[in-house]
Amino acid sequence: MIYEDLISKKSKLAVIGLGYVGLPIALEFAKKISVIGFDINEKRIGMMKQGIDPSNELGKEDFQNSDIVFTSSLDILREARFFIVAVPTPVDDSNVPDLVPVKKASETVGKVIKKGDYVVFESTVYPGCTEEDCLPIIEKLSGLKNVADFKLGYSPERINPGDKAHTLASIVKVVSGSDAESLEQIAKVYELVVKAGVHRAPSIKVAEAAKIIENTQRDLNIALMNELSVIFDKMGINTYDVLTAAGTKWNFLKFHPGLVGGHCIGVDPYYLTHKAQELGYTPKVILSGRSINDSMGGYVAQKVLRHIIKISGDVKKSKVLVKGATFKENVSDIRNSKVADVVRVLKSYYVNVDVEDPFADSSELMHEYGFGLVETPGDDYDAVIVTVPHNSYLALDDEYFSSISRPDALIVDLKGIYRDKINKRNYWSL
Repeated sequence: MIYEDLISKKSKLAVIGLGYVGLPIALEFAKKISVIGFDINEKRIGMMKQGIDPSNELGKEDFQNSDIVFTSSLDILREARFFIVAVPTPVDDSNVPDLVPVKKASETVGKVIKKGDYVVFESTVYPGCTEEDCLPIIEKLSGLKNVADFKLGYSPERINPGDKAHTLASIVKVVSGSDAESLEQIAKVYELVVKAGVHRAPSIKVAEAAKIIENTQRDLNIALMNELSVIFDKMGINTYDVLTAAGTKWNFLKFHPGLVGGHCIGVDPYYLTHKAQELGYTPKVILSGRSINDSMGGYVAQKVLRHIIKISGDVKKSKVLVKGATFKENVSDIRNSKVADVVRVLKSYYVNVDVEDPFADSSELMHEYGFGLVETPGDDYDAVIVTVPHNSYLALDDEYFSSISRPDALIVDLKGIYRDKINKRNYWSL
């Protein structure tokens, strides 16, 4: 059995794709069994060999006492018998699922898999993708058949970048397999590292669906908060004051408005709606929520523009500072950052925009969105937009914002962290 072979180190486990999801999984398993960490990016492989996490989530200590080999070699990858695929599943510019990474990973698996091997996908996909899109590629290139020759499974990742409390070991893991035997073996393998235990889903499609509705549900709840913030703003009510009051009820769900970016919540619902539309059904609630959340960057920018026009009328001479470029607090991840939407709209009106962030990489931002970071902010901004509550921003006060802005400037506090603290400047939050 594959489980016994792995714990006795007769066989190796491989993780394909060593990003925010794959690397923590690989290192956690490497504390117990022999692991091959595979990635096609040679630069990233070189960094990890030196104990450096390219995603800046893990420290050198996390690499210590780990039985792991980092490689981009298919020959070394062939030594594994249990393969975990953890590559990105983004959407394109039209919000259509981009399956290129997961299909390329399937081709890689198809080239190295052997009889008796296991393949488990962790990438977030729509129900049916693992068996309908990925499996045929593996079977074609390997000449092997699922169940008869190798086993297929799906176990959705639940990694939360920047979250040191909810780690792989502490979150219940959903697992699934192509038959009863594979389900049990896959569950036992994950139980090696997941202290919280595993949930055995009845099918691969159920496991895929469970993952995608986790993020879709959160997306819809945030969309409701964003829509409420637009309504309350028209009424002159602070949304966070309302949420604080409503939150005193025991069963009120405490979601907050904000920019919804990143590689999960802002992307995954489109996988579900894409598959639904393929099946002849156009989702209404989910797409409405997505439309609201995708529009919030433009909404924030328009709010700032109206203030600038009101106080000066000369947009081209105005200056705006955006504090925070990552998609969430205390991470370096800029993927699908909706802060870029705010910057794009402001610049389309010829506003002079400076962006600063203690976590983001300026060259990555320039490559991805066409703007970089300033090292030192100025002192004469017409508006300051604080997009994410990085720890280093939490202690900023009225004096700080007064020192970097004009007397009639607007301080935009998207997450409400300075509520009731800004008195010397105009203040607005979602």
